Amino acid sequence: MKSDDRVPVMLVVLDGLGDRPSAELGGRTPCEAAATPVLDRLAAQGSSGMHVPFGPGRATSSETAHWSLFGFESLAFPGRAALEALGVGLQPPPGVPLFHFALRAGDLRDGALYLGARARPGVDDAEAEALFAALDGREQDGVTFRHYPLRTGECVLVADGAPSRDVSDSDALFDHFHPWMRPVALADATDAEGAASFAVTLERWLRAGREILREHPINVRRRTRGLPALDVPVTKWASLIDPALPTFAQHVGIDGAAVTDTALYRGLAKLLKMQAVDLTYDANAPTADMLARIEAAETLLEHVDFVHVHVKATDAAGHTKRPAFKRDVIEATAAGLEPLLALARRAVVAVTGDHATPSVGQLLHSGDPTPFVVAGPGIAADGVQQFGECYAMSGSCGRLLAADVLPLLVSFANRPFFLGHRPGPWAGAALPNTPEPMPID
Repeated sequence: MKSDDRVPVMLVVLDGLGDRPSAELGGRTPCEAAATPVLDRLAAQGSSGMHVPFGPGRATSSETAHWSLFGFESLAFPGRAALEALGVGLQPPPGVPLFHFALRAGDLRDGALYLGARARPGVDDAEAEALFAALDGREQDGVTFRHYPLRTGECVLVADGAPSRDVSDSDALFDHFHPWMRPVALADATDAEGAASFAVTLERWLRAGREILREHPINVRRRTRGLPALDVPVTKWASLIDPALPTFAQHVGIDGAAVTDTALYRGLAKLLKMQAVDLTYDANAPTADMLARIEAAETLLEHVDFVHVHVKATDAAGHTKRPAFKRDVIEATAAGLEPLLALARRAVVAVTGDHATPSVGQLLHSGDPTPFVVAGPGIAADGVQQFGECYAMSGSCGRLLAADVLPLLVSFANRPFFLGHRPGPWAGAALPNTPEPMPID
């Protein structure tokens, strides 16, 4: 009988790790400028590359990048609103269009309404709840809109009876450029007629909702007190939970788990039926925080074959637009990865980012590459000695899309799916652990 040389996989994602060169850092990125001896040792003993989730120049959100990192790029993404709802313990109905729904102040300029202040957590909680209640359960064109609370001034909107979720956002994510936007049918809608019909319905409902909010006593009092009226209802992140969506184990072929730190990743793990350990991020002790995450992940690896470890701190540091601060956060976080050096003797371990969050300029995210490193039993060293964008570009892994990462890791772990062989309904990234056996009478 052949011996089993399969090993487990740990993927550590430092959110928003990629960046652009900064004059403040001598023309280096925060990752290149950071002192990262642990990651340098991983690079020296393993292989490096550049991760560009959807190709050069294509900026992406974290959720879409992770959907592909987890091997689900061929299946319809359910939408972030659904993941956020699951991540805070809600049970949104499957098969029904869902949206992230928020209240904003408005500023009329040049014939358009630009979005302003948001509800303030811990200050506007009761007022925002009452304003949402004024809109809850209203019907428009046969569609009933109701909501589940998420956070102060934010809800998940359920559109019962809507024929499609395929409509654009009304919430201007880039509100310094764009006004409150009209929802329109998506060009690639699966039901073009249904999407066009619902776009009109949603527009009517939002505009009528704004009139209710403008005249609501709470907003009248806010204006009297010199506070911005929260009278602009906005929607984004169109979502729908497919009840037929396979689990991570079914689709990928191996059992998966996650160490999470925000509602988004808790929701993703819950949707895909992955075991999860959620750890609240400790901003005062980033090294200890990462050590705790790796410890939790190693415990999970005793029961599953793949563990994803996520930390938001690097992305948050990029959004401060302070390159030296992001460098320092990377240094402190990477120091907590030291246990990976020993783990790489018995598992495949990889570290990368899900996208680039520039700490210079005004971009939210960019399409710049993120360094990638992988080490483990049998993985050849490629000569790269340091971790960072300028070093990783000469690595043997080359340029990786998000959809390439999991197949590469499970191949290194001696678990590749064998193309041309169909041991079950899903052609996943990994050779399945548990194909259905033939019944024996």
